Amino acid sequence: MPLLVMKFGGTSVANIDRIRRAAKRVGVEVAKGYDVIVIVSAMAGRTNELVGWVNETSPMYDAREYDAVVSSGENVTAGLMALTLQEMDVPARSWQGWQVPLLTTSAHSAARIEEIPTDNINAKFAEGMRVAVVAGFQGISPEGRITTLGRGGSDTTAVAFAAAFEAERCDIYTDVDGVYTTDPRITDKARKLDKIAFEEMLELASLGAKVLQTRSVELAMRYNVRLRVLSSFEEQSDNAGTLVCAEEDIMESNVVNGIAYSRDEAKMTLISVADRPGIAAAIFSPLSEAGVNVDMIIQNISEEGRTDMTFSCPTDQVARAEKAIEAAKDSGEINYHALVADTDVAKVSAVGIGMRSQSGVAAKMFETLRDEGINIKVIATSEIKISVLIDRKYMELAVQALHDAFGLDKAA
Repeated sequence: MPLLVMKFGGTSVANIDRIRRAAKRVGVEVAKGYDVIVIVSAMAGRTNELVGWVNETSPMYDAREYDAVVSSGENVTAGLMALTLQEMDVPARSWQGWQVPLLTTSAHSAARIEEIPTDNINAKFAEGMRVAVVAGFQGISPEGRITTLGRGGSDTTAVAFAAAFEAERCDIYTDVDGVYTTDPRITDKARKLDKIAFEEMLELASLGAKVLQTRSVELAMRYNVRLRVLSSFEEQSDNAGTLVCAEEDIMESNVVNGIAYSRDEAKMTLISVADRPGIAAAIFSPLSEAGVNVDMIIQNISEEGRTDMTFSCPTDQVARAEKAIEAAKDSGEINYHALVADTDVAKVSAVGIGMRSQSGVAAKMFETLRDEGINIKVIATSEIKISVLIDRKYMELAVQALHDAFGLDKAA
């Protein structure tokens, strides 16, 4: 039979009534003739509760036991979903990660999927099971220990199953009804997109859009898994939600398809570092080793053998970055006059595959910000993205102005 993967996030399975509602959606697809693999998250708030218990019990916890505890939330949901489906006379069975088995690396709390053998689940489908309810976010290490994939890992689980089982489609049910041109909470002109290219969705996810986890979009693009983002709280039609697909499946789209933002950004500048071969490696290697997620990087023109180096990172990583840079200075790897951190900035980005073939996007973006009196601190670009750092107090104004300037309230 054709196969679908359906993933339900925490808000979609927050209580028994919502689990029943989700199960009815699964039943509709079974009635259409599909075998279904359902991936479930923990009930809303449960993972935070479990993490809190771990921290309260052991602040310097063993990561293996952390995974054993926090993975239990998905196990509960999977069992309840299977029981609900059985009550609807739908042959269903719950599966924990180790039962599949979903094979991962040994990096506890941040494991990566290595392989998903299909034999066990396919054998049960052959015996008459119609729905496999799989606990998301978890797998098993080469040592036989439970692992977890990091927050939001159930999205990655769903896409990985869709790729492994060659599913017709992977439906991600959330508390929003699709992917929007920007955050509807910032502008009521935000428009739901019917389709969006993998590359655009990957950029938007990495730049702050929280609809899909970045790793899940990477996997979908690599294996060409058609993703559909839908609301679990609204009535569905065949064209509901937003389809995330290959660029060639989209007939026409706007030059810019979305405006993303990240509120919690910091700008860090090393003032007057020696301009010599290897200086960038001497700065950014310690930052990488310290786990600092560096984004934008700008180097000024050298004067008298000295230069300034600016980079951005999340605000919650500033202390870690300062420690790494100061340690590199103490060891003699780098020398600078001052390290200045500006933690009151935000990143705003325009994203669109149409930028590849049309000029003038950067000019329009910069002119729009100028007209609103917004100063740009840092600029970074890629083939389909332009990002700027600005004062955080202007973030919402910038998003609204750019959304209007690029006419994102209108379809292509």
